[in-house]
Parts: sequence; structure tokens; C-alpha cells
Amino acid sequence: MNRTSKSATSRSTRRRAAVGIAKSRAKSIGVLIADDHCTFLAGLTSIIDMEDDMFVVASATDGRKAAELWRKHRPSVTLLDLRMPVLDGVDVIDEIRREDPSARIVILTTYDSDNDICRAIKAGAKGYLLKDARREELLDCIRKVNRGETSVPQALLQKLVDGINSQPLTDRESEVLQSLADGKSNKEIGTKLYISEFTVKGHLRNIFSKLKVLSRTEAITAATRRGLVRH
Repeated sequence: MNRTSKSATSRSTRRRAAVGIAKSRAKSIGVLIADDHCTFLAGLTSIIDMEDDMFVVASATDGRKAAELWRKHRPSVTLLDLRMPVLDGVDVIDEIRREDPSARIVILTTYDSDNDICRAIKAGAKGYLLKDARREELLDCIRKVNRGETSVPQALLQKLVDGINSQPLTDRESEVLQSLADGKSNKEIGTKLYISEFTVKGHLRNIFSKLKVLSRTEAITAATRRGLVRH
């Protein structure tokens, strides 16, 4: 190769490098993602890294690691699963926002109960999206939250409103409802909570009324749908 050819090749290489650097700088939205399903995590990383304006700065498979990586990278936007080992999504939001109340966080999950949505939004999530959302919807959500906007689909927003408008359970009613979901009888619930069976029945009447159901089975079904009990 003569000197002229070598020089042209060198200039071409420098141009490609410069283009690569420019593209890297154009990716202004750094995204941290956390999900305990590795296959989903890999797919999500691929989708985000293909965009011209965003890239994945780091990924985690549990809540504790997510909080640590957030401190290290301070991403533009954080995508969190709601259910993760060690710390769940809401716990991670709490931990992050103690250090930075303006942190931009999106919950990306399979759970769509009004209780789950309410917990996340109250904790400080700026977006809430289901994992079966379209690719364009996910990317649009990231961009909106990065701009400081809130992004919650209308259907989920309606669930949130319905949950807020419903009568909240008292702490004791929540305990009785959880014991009911665990399969305990009225007598067993009374023993566990140190209250009489008569008092248990009173709490159940209130629970049925607030959940707008007529039976124990319906109460458990409604409570599960709304995320009011753990399994």
C-alpha cells in the first residue's frame, strides 16, 4: 500500500471513530434496568441499546444490586420490576429517593392491581408500565419520564383512581383478610390476632362491605385481584 492509500485509510478510520463518538454522545438517556428474569433483562437491554438517544448503563437481577448500581451510575431513568429478590421495587424506590427525591423511576411489571400501582406511585415512581406493553410504548414512557413527565397508561390510571375512591381497609381488617387468604378459620384468626370469633365476624362483615362481595371466596378473589393479600 502506497503512502497516499495509507493516508486515505487513516482518514477513513478517524472519520468512523468520530462518527462512533458522536453517536455515543447523542445517546443522552442512560437507563438502569433491574429484573430477576435474565432472558427478559437481555431482551430489554437489546431494545434500549438499539435506540439513537438511549443506552443501558447497567443491569441488576435483585433490588439491592439495583440500588447500588443507581448510586454508582446515577442514570437518567431507572426501570424496576415490582417483585424482585432482596428488595422489591417499592423498597428500591424508597432507598433511591432518600438520596435523590427527583430520581426518575419507572415500574415495569406484570402486576396491575390498584394496590400495587398506588404503592409505586406513592413511593415516587414517575411511570408504571406492564411487561406486555408494545416496544414503542416502552420507549415513549422512558422518554417522557426523562423529560420530567409522568407516564401511566389510561387503563392503569383508571385502576388507580378506582382504588383511591374505594373504602380503605383498617390495619386490623387487613390482618383478618390476610389470615382469611391463608386459609384460616374464624377461630384460628381470632387465636392468631388475640380477638374473639365475634370480633372476627364483625371485621369480616366490614371487609365484605368494603370489597363489595358476599362470601369468603369472593373476598379472597377480590383481594388478590387488587393486590391486598400476599400468597
